[in-house]
Amino acid sequence: MRTRWSPDQKVSWLTPSGISGETDEAGTPEEARGPQREGPFRRRRPRHSGRRTRKKAARRTGIRRLITWRRALAFVISLVALLIGGFAILYFAIDIPQANKLAQAQSNVYLFSDGTRLARTGEINRETVPLSKVPEDVQHAFVAAENKDFYSDSGVSLSGTARGILSTVTGKGKQGGSTITQQYVKNYYLSQEQTVTRKVKELVISLKVDRQNSKDDILAGYLNSSYYGRLAYGVQAASRAYYRAEVQNLSVEQGAYLAALLQAPSQYDWAIASPEGKQLVTQRWNYVLDNMVEQGWLDKGKRQQMKFPVPVAPKQAASGLSGQTGYLVDAARRELMASGVSEQELAGGGWRITLNIDPAKQRALEQAVTTGLGGGVEAAADKADADANRQAGAVSVDPQSGRIVALYGGRDSTRHYVSNATRADYQAGPTFEPIAVAATMESKTDAEDVSGTEHIRKTATALGMAVESRDFASSQATTLGLMGASPLELAGVYSSFRHDGRKVTPSIVKSAERDGEQTSLQGAIGGQAIDPRTADMVTSYLRGDLSPDEPDGLRYADDRERTLTTTQGRTDDRKAEWFIGSTDELVTAVGLFGEDATTQKQVTLKNIGNGAPAIIWSGYAKRALSALPLPESKAPDAPVFTDAPSP
Repeated sequence: MRTRWSPDQKVSWLTPSGISGETDEAGTPEEARGPQREGPFRRRRPRHSGRRTRKKAARRTGIRRLITWRRALAFVISLVALLIGGFAILYFAIDIPQANKLAQAQSNVYLFSDGTRLARTGEINRETVPLSKVPEDVQHAFVAAENKDFYSDSGVSLSGTARGILSTVTGKGKQGGSTITQQYVKNYYLSQEQTVTRKVKELVISLKVDRQNSKDDILAGYLNSSYYGRLAYGVQAASRAYYRAEVQNLSVEQGAYLAALLQAPSQYDWAIASPEGKQLVTQRWNYVLDNMVEQGWLDKGKRQQMKFPVPVAPKQAASGLSGQTGYLVDAARRELMASGVSEQELAGGGWRITLNIDPAKQRALEQAVTTGLGGGVEAAADKADADANRQAGAVSVDPQSGRIVALYGGRDSTRHYVSNATRADYQAGPTFEPIAVAATMESKTDAEDVSGTEHIRKTATALGMAVESRDFASSQATTLGLMGASPLELAGVYSSFRHDGRKVTPSIVKSAERDGEQTSLQGAIGGQAIDPRTADMVTSYLRGDLSPDEPDGLRYADDRERTLTTTQGRTDDRKAEWFIGSTDELVTAVGLFGEDATTQKQVTLKNIGNGAPAIIWSGYAKRALSALPLPESKAPDAPVFTDAPSP
């Protein structure tokens, strides 16, 4: 007869010899834990042991007893219900507001560092047109550029909005992903501020607008409320500003350019774009047309025959931006945009922007350029002589603070749209040699195994040069300085040498506020770019006594003891000539560029080597340094090098 087995009951097991053995905690004899017998009397092990039971009980103690799958599910359901309820309240509480005041945009006021007014801007070029006047292909170009699913979506992108809110909360800047409806709501109904509250309102209002308005109405509002640069609001104003055409006469190619332009109007405006900007907007233009083919809105064969439609030059700007004013305002706008302020925000007006520009030093620089180029030749661009093909650009920086105290961008911002102070399409020439010298010194102490010219590229990047699209592949490029550079960039690099190797990013904006709130700006002084010893060695290498035959004031500018370093010379293609002079108080980069006065193409400089950049620097430095106190008297350090080490 079988007996029910219990784990608490000890059972005698007979060994082959008939002697009972010891049992374990479960009552199993030691001998029985060996190989099992075959046949009907083979022992069955119990399914559960006491040890396993205790482990299972242990796993359900502590916090694990508090968090069960039922409670977790209840929490998730409650959270979802709370979010849905909260959103429902917001949906019914937030109404579609009246249009914002962008049509009556306020002026922006720009001030010098001493508080005196530099300029007031705020002219708005706007004309609203019905969607029926916009060719269907042009409509599709904008949809292809910004929101391919526009005709079928609900008006919002939850993932894009979530990314935007997260980036705002964490302070990581702006994130893309907004639909055309959301951009229209932001432009037409809301402000451009980057806050969580504004983004939530944008989401709710976009959902309501998408329900209450047709897609055609939303697209028309988007096209008419967007900012295209050149003070143009709306696609009609943009058509006239960039192609001197009415919107109904735009070609597909032109419409694709305007659609591409919306991503970054100032950067993508062909008339003032850098080489990198032109490359980017061309890529964006191709992206728009390719998306149109993908969506079935453009024949593939026609697409392959299309060529980039270069826009016309802008009309003369407002008289208030003539001379150097337009260059200063443009440099300030670009810096603010780099700090996270959008072009739409700036165009909306109401800003009070104070620059670091010292009005006395600014006047001194302008006078020095006029003198250095031959007494007013710079203002006579229509003359056919060689001097009319010379363009000057200069930037002067306080290396200890990174402030730009003076800037010269060209003959007149209303006649020469590209700022010579910030353009980087002329070769750096001999001004790049100290960077190569610094790279050689840095590579000797660099733990990384960097070969070829890569260490030069790395050092140039650390010092603030934008090297992504520039030629660093060959040793000749770095030896002769064949890569492009701007006076602004070089002023920053040489300021870093003067600031013990810390990265100096020259800054023109002192402060910017709107509605009483200050905007956060990027710092001008960054971390350590190169070793302080490397910076000292480069400074010593550049230092030297200058002969009495040099132009008046070149030795120490004001005949007082200041530690002066200089770099000068022409580029290998003879299209540019440079002079960079620096003291502990001021670093000033002066470039002279050959540019055809009619076609704006680069040309060889006439009378190159006649010392014009040095004369400009000398005339400026003599006035700019005269008002500064002398540094503490100390014996200058002996130069470390007599000859430049090969990079």
